[in-house]
Amino acid sequence: MKRQKRDKLSRAHSKGYQAGITGRSKEHCPFQSINIRSEWLGGWREALGDRSIGLVSR
Repeated sequence: MKRQKRDKLSRAHSKGYQAGITGRSKEHCPFQSINIRSEWLGGWREALGDRSIGLVSR
C-alpha cells in the first residue's frame, strides 16, 4: 500500500515553522503561490511566537 503524501498546505506550514525556529527571515519563503506562501508565513509566524514565549529553544 502506498503512503499518501501530506497535502501541500500542511507541508508548507511545517516548512515555514522550521524556518522560523531556526531564525530564518520571512524573505526566504520558497513559494510563489499566494495560498501556499500564506500557509508558509503562518507557520513562520507561529514559530516566532513559540520562540518568544520560550516553548522552543534554538
